[in-house]
Amino acid sequence: MPPSRPGREGRFARRSQLRAMEADGLVHREVFAEVPPRVEYSLTPLGQSLAPVIDALKAWGEGFKAQLAS
Repeated sequence: MPPSRPGREGRFARRSQLRAMEADGLVHREVFAEVPPRVEYSLTPLGQSLAPVIDALKAWGEGFKAQLAS
């Protein structure tokens, strides 16, 4: 079996996930009329409201990783 090309699939997955987050109102997508085309994403206020949840998950993960190491 030939090796997979993670670059192409990874880009597609990221694009798909970003589009889903845009549809959910978590990120704002801005397209610039340039060559080559450029797209920037930023968090909306709803997306920013998830920061405490993400920080809590990060703290839990770091604690769990430390537990596994000991």
